[in-house]
Amino acid sequence: MRVILLNTGTELLLGDVQDGHLSFIAREIFSLGLRLDEQRTVPDGAAIRDALVELFSRAEILFVTGGLGPTTDDITRDIVADLLGLELRQNAELLASLQSRLKTRGIKWTSRIARQADVPAGAQILPNENGSALGLYLRANINTRISSPHLFLLPGPPRELQPMFRKFVSPILRSIVQVPESIERRLYKIAGIGESIVEEMIGEKVLAIPGIELGYCARPGEVDVRILGKPDAVARGDLVIRGELGLSIFSTSDESLEEVLVKLLSERKKTLALAESCTGGLLAHRLTNVPGASAVFRAACVAYANAAKIDNLNVDPKLIEKHGAVSEPVARAMAEGARARTRSTYALATTGIAGPTGGSEEKPVGTVYIALAFADQETMVKRFFFPSDRETFKQLTAQAAFDLLRRKLIR
Repeated sequence: MRVILLNTGTELLLGDVQDGHLSFIAREIFSLGLRLDEQRTVPDGAAIRDALVELFSRAEILFVTGGLGPTTDDITRDIVADLLGLELRQNAELLASLQSRLKTRGIKWTSRIARQADVPAGAQILPNENGSALGLYLRANINTRISSPHLFLLPGPPRELQPMFRKFVSPILRSIVQVPESIERRLYKIAGIGESIVEEMIGEKVLAIPGIELGYCARPGEVDVRILGKPDAVARGDLVIRGELGLSIFSTSDESLEEVLVKLLSERKKTLALAESCTGGLLAHRLTNVPGASAVFRAACVAYANAAKIDNLNVDPKLIEKHGAVSEPVARAMAEGARARTRSTYALATTGIAGPTGGSEEKPVGTVYIALAFADQETMVKRFFFPSDRETFKQLTAQAAFDLLRRKLIR
């Protein structure tokens, strides 16, 4: 079946809001044998009508997000009802529920809010347990005089759309599609290897397997590898990928590298401290986004200035004078100082030149040293070169630091 996603909202096209629906819906429908064939984003207003008129003739299942709220630019419901020749009827039960919800929250009632209780004749209501804008399902050709696809009108905010989709949309989809024979999807998240190198290592071998689909997605310091196919083909592909990439695979789910780290540290009952210079607290920020990090993460010191390295991490000033703040000895001293002060099992340190100025022939912009200190063994220090913009440089450094610790933990 041809499946299309239509996102509505001027805020999406202005860049004020990031689309969070494509990847979610694509994953949710995959188990039903459905794939998104097309996505389109249009601003509020007449463009919604124009897009729907065109897509009605090409889609068999059409998801439309946004435009179901109480304001004047929320017109998706009205446009759909008009195009399909369906009367909008106020649902008394929904109206009472809305009034009760707003009263409980101390929100003033306005006549515009009542619009959210308007339902096109014949439409099935999709309850919204996390907001006031209800969803709607209109079966294919709901008005026998007008050709139309299976139509799902969904709220814009992901925190409302996602629970609604799982609880109410998925069961409807199962009733209208014929689930094909088993198709498997596997994901491998790779750290420390570039996309072209990953492809060189596995590409030809995996694609030599009949009936398999292979794809890549690159991010700073990370590559996702995805395979699709029948179970036997996917199992063969899995052997190739694991055999070639080995320890570079840090997850086979949607886990981030920091989530993997927190899990590994928790399982081993180990702790971590951080000493950050060039990353400016990014490592700490990413770790503390992970639930349960408090059990393993002791402390972080953002020692950007040389004085902070000396005062807070006990770095010998002579090391900085002799080797410079961006150097192997200073990175080592930072990690060891952080570990000593926090009494953690491990400590990571970063010091580098993010640019665009500050580089030299010996240490060009993009140079970074990452140190890992731990008990009873010499501190590990590695030099990397990440010539890029400042933000990407920080992300690449964070990935490299986390992966250095991950590999130590799994050995």
